[in-house]
Amino acid sequence: MKTIHSDLTKDKLLDIYHKEQDAIRGNATPMVNRIRQHAFSRFSLNGFPTTKQESWRFTDLTPLLNTEFAFDFTNKSRNVDIERIFTCEVQDLDTYSITLLNGWFVYQNAPLTQLANGTIIGSLAKAMEVYPEIVDEYIGKAVKTEQYEMAALNTAFFQDGLFIYVPDGVVMEKPVQLINIVNAEQPLFLQPRHLVIAGNGSSLKLVHCDHSLTHNVSFTNTVMELYADEQSSVDHYKIQNKGRNSALVTNNFFYQKKGSMIQSNIITLNGGFTKNMLDVSIDGTNCRSEHYGLYLADSNQHVDNLVNIDHMRECSTSNQLYKGLLDDQAKAVFSGKVLVRRHAQQTQAFQNNKNILLTDDARANTQPHLEIYADDVKCSHGATVGQLDPEAMFYLRSRGLCERSARQMMMIAFASEIVDKITIDALNNRIGNMVEKRLKGELSICEQCVLHCNSKEPTSFNIDLSKL
Repeated sequence: MKTIHSDLTKDKLLDIYHKEQDAIRGNATPMVNRIRQHAFSRFSLNGFPTTKQESWRFTDLTPLLNTEFAFDFTNKSRNVDIERIFTCEVQDLDTYSITLLNGWFVYQNAPLTQLANGTIIGSLAKAMEVYPEIVDEYIGKAVKTEQYEMAALNTAFFQDGLFIYVPDGVVMEKPVQLINIVNAEQPLFLQPRHLVIAGNGSSLKLVHCDHSLTHNVSFTNTVMELYADEQSSVDHYKIQNKGRNSALVTNNFFYQKKGSMIQSNIITLNGGFTKNMLDVSIDGTNCRSEHYGLYLADSNQHVDNLVNIDHMRECSTSNQLYKGLLDDQAKAVFSGKVLVRRHAQQTQAFQNNKNILLTDDARANTQPHLEIYADDVKCSHGATVGQLDPEAMFYLRSRGLCERSARQMMMIAFASEIVDKITIDALNNRIGNMVEKRLKGELSICEQCVLHCNSKEPTSFNIDLSKL
């Protein structure tokens, strides 16, 4: 592995790019390497984002780059038996499971699989060799390297990641699950790239899980391009459960054509530093774009969600709902923007961000924003930052719950609105359980609670959840 000693700066990255250029380019197509070179030029010009930029005003990358990072340009993990170090704990979740270990695709049989219905799933690095015409048609077309510095950095350095191609008219009954694992003895800087294409009239459910298996420092800067062709339907679930010493930056670019539907759900359960950027281009009429997020943070964790939705055509609908629960000295940022262009008449766009602060030291900065150039639209935005509802707390206490259990129930009810958007039953149940465990933290059931967990007799009481 190539290790950068001392702080990771733009100049040091430029130097390592020149020295490792042949390894980085690998077997990529000439088109991909032209896109790579353009992105490298953009990063050479702009460097890392700073707090002087509006989209990074409350999020500083500088402390995270003060590490001696290693880069793996030759796939040191190729011979690892992944099942010996990681097993998915979601019971009864029947998926096509794909694993990335330290940024590289891990496989037992073949790096690419073509199903009977024509769907192709596997390694992006291999897809650039076997299906160059498909990769060249889509890759880099939705990514805005001029606007997103971290996406430009990924485009310059990426080597492998997930590739999915669903042909026209194919309905994928079984979800695809991407498990992205970081497991290394030294700090790693990783830049995986994912390309997902849903053909005309197709349907796909994608579950994307980010995990850390060690407590070592890591920095993952990932890009996903998702193309939803006409009348296609894509559900994208992103579950982030990283270590406290991890940094995760995700750049998600979604492109929608006429009559397509995309639903995304980003759930951040754990992680030291998380920055999720979602850019959606709605380039078709009668599209539906639903985007949900839930972030749970405590200690000194930092979570930043940026959502930009561009309504380019008329008669489409978008909806954003992001909710956060912040404890201890945790910090959260939400920045949402909806752009409705002049010809995007009869657009409906809704945006809402809700935050609950559980301590006086927790902080939430929220910036909803609408930019509308059409006159026949229905748009709204809102944001709240507050504490648990005292009236709901009083209601639960009057039903016999102690204060801690009442707080617990209110937090679960607050989070469940996002979890309930998950349409895969097994995943819904598992994430609901994980959210509940995450929210419990160090809290213990009060001795006076009417639940009496140690009692053999069942306890029943009447609580109207609509009042929470």
